[in-house]
Amino acid sequence: MPASPSTARAINDRLALRLLQQEGPLTAGQLKQLTGLSRPTVSDLVERLTVSGLIRVVGESGEQRRGPNARLYGIAAERAHLAALDVRTGGVLVLVSDLVGRVLAEVAVPIDAGSGTGPAVEQAVAAVEAAARKAGPDAWAGLHTVGIGAPGLVDPATGDLRDSSGLPAWHRSLVAALQRRLPKARVTVENETNLAALAEQREGAARDRDTFVLLWLGHGVGAAVVLDGRLRRGASGGTGEIGFLPVPGTGSLPSATDCDGGFHALAGAAAIGTLAREHGLPVEGPLDGPGAARLVAQAVTCADAPATRFLDTLADRLAIGTAAVTAVLDPGCVVLGGEIGQAGGEDLAARVGARLKRLSPLPTEVRPGTLGGAAVLRGALLTARDHAQDELFAP
Repeated sequence: MPASPSTARAINDRLALRLLQQEGPLTAGQLKQLTGLSRPTVSDLVERLTVSGLIRVVGESGEQRRGPNARLYGIAAERAHLAALDVRTGGVLVLVSDLVGRVLAEVAVPIDAGSGTGPAVEQAVAAVEAAARKAGPDAWAGLHTVGIGAPGLVDPATGDLRDSSGLPAWHRSLVAALQRRLPKARVTVENETNLAALAEQREGAARDRDTFVLLWLGHGVGAAVVLDGRLRRGASGGTGEIGFLPVPGTGSLPSATDCDGGFHALAGAAAIGTLAREHGLPVEGPLDGPGAARLVAQAVTCADAPATRFLDTLADRLAIGTAAVTAVLDPGCVVLGGEIGQAGGEDLAARVGARLKRLSPLPTEVRPGTLGGAAVLRGALLTARDHAQDELFAP
């Protein structure tokens, strides 16, 4: 059946708004060309979207002939403000953007694990408020959507962060606290590795792939699975908990509450630091994600015999976990993400790819991530922007 006039208008409006999001400001003539709609239809939708406050004139196209078609229309970015959070064990990173995702303010706040749940939550909420007020006088009160990336499992039924051993209790209390302080805002939480995969797919190393696995290499290890363009979370939200994967070379087995006997023991930041010492490389500073990434980057740059042996052994370890994932999912592409994957670059990815080719009969391309540790925050912002635009762009 043909669409009703109101449905057709809604479809056309959404199409025009998506084009303005993707392409930036456009003239009515350009909208006509890109949408294939008639000039009167485009004229009507431009007027409708302008009256609704979703778009506005942002300039002129530079054409010699002045007139309605020379006006550039863009999304009214100030219509809503968004916040994105990267919640880590030792603190929180916050950014605030406008409706099109242009970053207006950023704040990073360390949070002491011993400060207690209540004070820690207050520090995190205060960081969001500080970033919003830095973005503009009306941004805090006008926050429309807040996207949070956090370690741990997100219950697919409730959308809540599940209780996970080893993670601070304040992580689970943050969503409710923000929702109380921002009753009009939509607050969502997603696993950090899943958000990193979304960012790498939309803006990074996997832009040409609708099926791939992101292997997160940071303080710990994790994986995100994208099949046929859809992020797969699993029955309990635990898809990609690869740190618990039983693998050879760890000397023990993981348990339900401890991944030290699993793949984490081979590829986590502490394990990489120990491996670097064993190969005679200088190890300084904390062995967290950024610390381990510095070791890998130095080894890639140095390329002497000890550094080469270190990278070869690290690639051997990564290939073990990657081969297990490949055997089950056959993704065709594995992205080495996080700070360590980005630091290893094409060098480490090529080493892992060569070893994987010997371990698995399934053809699998191994790529370095391009966004590094920033992928979580970027993914949280993209998710918040999608949610806000879905609501505001609805008929």
